Amino acid sequence: MQRQTDINERMRSILNDWLIEVHLKFKLRPETLFLCFQLIDRFLQDNVVNRQRLQLVGVTGMMLASKYEEIYPPEVRDFVYICDNAYTREQILEMEQLMLG
Repeated sequence: MQRQTDINERMRSILNDWLIEVHLKFKLRPETLFLCFQLIDRFLQDNVVNRQRLQLVGVTGMMLASKYEEIYPPEVRDFVYICDNAYTREQILEMEQLMLG
């Protein structure tokens, strides 16, 4: 979080609380949540993110972790819906490529 200029620990805490709710709503495995947090931490360590994209990073981390840990992961459209259409399918897929790159 030291590299971040636009987000702080409180915002990250709010994101974590929301991701826990998403995790429970989708009935995902505990390992999925832990991996999600690790993916987000690694991304934030190396990339500066503005507050408007913090939730995008979070939901993309959850999607990536779901693909790795779940037998039947939620689809991209489910993540678009859970964000209340704040991000498009294309934005989530672009962030996925960025987080994997």
